[in-house]
Amino acid sequence: MPINSFENYPMSWKPSIDKTEKPIYKALARQLEQDIVNGVLLPGTKLPPQRELADYLDLNLSTISKAFKMCELKGLLSATVGSGTFVSYDALSNAYLLEDTKPKLIEMGATLPDHASYEPLMLHLSSMLQETDYEKWFGYGRAGESLWQKDAAVKLIRRGGFETTVEHILFANGGQNAIAAALAGLCKPGDRIGVDHHTYPGLKTVASMLSVQIVPIKSENGEMKPESLEYAYKNENITGIYLIPDYHNPTASFMSVENRKVIAEIAKKYNLFIIEDASYHLLGKNPLPALASFAPEQVIHIASLSKSLAPGLRLAYVAVPYQIKEPVSRALYNLNITVSPLLAELAARTIVSNQFEVLIEGHREQTICRNQIANRYFADYTCLGGETGIFRWLLLPGGITGAEFEKLAAEHGVQVYAAERFVVGNSCPERAVRVSVCAPETLEELEKGLIILRRLLNDLA
Repeated sequence: MPINSFENYPMSWKPSIDKTEKPIYKALARQLEQDIVNGVLLPGTKLPPQRELADYLDLNLSTISKAFKMCELKGLLSATVGSGTFVSYDALSNAYLLEDTKPKLIEMGATLPDHASYEPLMLHLSSMLQETDYEKWFGYGRAGESLWQKDAAVKLIRRGGFETTVEHILFANGGQNAIAAALAGLCKPGDRIGVDHHTYPGLKTVASMLSVQIVPIKSENGEMKPESLEYAYKNENITGIYLIPDYHNPTASFMSVENRKVIAEIAKKYNLFIIEDASYHLLGKNPLPALASFAPEQVIHIASLSKSLAPGLRLAYVAVPYQIKEPVSRALYNLNITVSPLLAELAARTIVSNQFEVLIEGHREQTICRNQIANRYFADYTCLGGETGIFRWLLLPGGITGAEFEKLAAEHGVQVYAAERFVVGNSCPERAVRVSVCAPETLEELEKGLIILRRLLNDLA
């Protein structure tokens, strides 16, 4: 007689599953996982013997074994021969790290472009893989040594507002990798560099890793003040600065051409290096002249592809002045050895064929559409940023802080990033959050997120 005919059989876990859901072992594993996450099964609980559970559920023993093994591989269960199977003591932390058990938030935090470029890039990639010598894309080569790939880099950088030559080009595995190499090559532990008082978090983590101190420099109307930069040089002993002149992350502001010229002159006067993060230069229809064009001997210009083409295209072109190219090149080699030949070739072909112009225009059209939707929902609030920017800087009403609003939004199903994530040193964070309009996968999901955010804002006003 099956054990499940006895209602009061003393079992620590009596799951109820739908046997029409196939495969049954996966359904049973999901039920076990949910009961651990929801506190039905506490850490340390001994589960029923597999044979008894199989009898109770009227299932094959192999079905129970597969379900247990699936959860054991996820770190939810711990099995000991002779003692039985237990819920792991770190099961909850393991469960929350699993993608399918994380809270399903509408993503409006990460700075991601829309998906418009995925299919064209896939077609380029398919063509490459049909070539007779496709194996070379998977080898351990020096993709950055190809002259024509550097020609492609020059073409892309020119499109972003800076004329350079192949002799200045280095390759990096994305923008943050290039920033790390620039700091590793040009700074020693204890050196200080100047930044805006809200800045890219990746720069902060890299600087911390390399024991480079970052010094906030005052801004006015979203731009670094030249007199504050001079003060920092004379009183804070900075050796360089990091800037995002176009679509500043996170405030979405632009540095004027006049201010670029003044900042460049100060850098030349005091021999400061400038790391110019050009991640967002290509978002606009007619990019402003890059800061590097006013001080080519001082500026490391980083043109990454993840924001303008596709987030998985982890490649950046770095234009470096002759006098500092060697230490930056050496740092890149020590960090990477090389970049992916596959990605380097895919990017170069996309650029040289002019397909990248089509992709950028496709992103731009999508971004304008999304910003128009955002403008409707944020019409009564101050939401900074241009129509072609992939994120906005939302100033909050009332007395709520950015961190408090980020938590509140997450509780209601939307992920945004608070000003506190970007603030530097003892600077006072603005009461603001960064809202990424292109991160939601669909326009419907974007509108759903905006409706939630507007309702929260209305409640605060």
